[in-house]
Amino acid sequence: MQLRPTRLDGLVALEPAVHGDERGFFVETYRHEWHEALGIPAQERFVQDNHSRSSRGVVRGMHFQIGDGVAKLVRCARGVIVDFAVDLRAGSPTYGQWEGVELDGESMRELFVPVGFAHGFCVLSETADVLYKQTAYYDPAVERGIAWDDPDVGIEWPLPVEELIVSDRDAEAPRLSAIADELPFRWHS
Repeated sequence: MQLRPTRLDGLVALEPAVHGDERGFFVETYRHEWHEALGIPAQERFVQDNHSRSSRGVVRGMHFQIGDGVAKLVRCARGVIVDFAVDLRAGSPTYGQWEGVELDGESMRELFVPVGFAHGFCVLSETADVLYKQTAYYDPAVERGIAWDDPDVGIEWPLPVEELIVSDRDAEAPRLSAIADELPFRWHS
């Protein structure tokens, strides 16, 4: 497992060793001790696994959870996505900034998205299977989002806007500036 640098403090990109031959491949996608050594806090305990399948151009996000928040460890098992995170932590030097990391079924690269970040992705391949672990159970009462196309955040989506497919929920999400005072997240240096 190797660490890939990111611009946003707390956001961790990991690249596991993929052992392949003519029969296929084997990869360890999660080992607590390795992930802890590479920057995923030891107190993070994953309690739920999720799997989504999406077609080319689908944008899912930008989602986050209030209350105690939810951290996620994301990977793309089939296809190619660009996974995005936006820093929502008040006082952070990178507040409101985003980072995108390409995840795919070949490299098996992973992205750890800590509490205090909005998360989403865009599918580049015809189909993509995205799997992610999270540190709390799904609870619709704490689900929130910010606008995927918020001009103040300025995410540079990897496909032309007219090719993007966005759910009604995501299309109606507020801009970050409209909810900034309501966010419970604080940056700790």
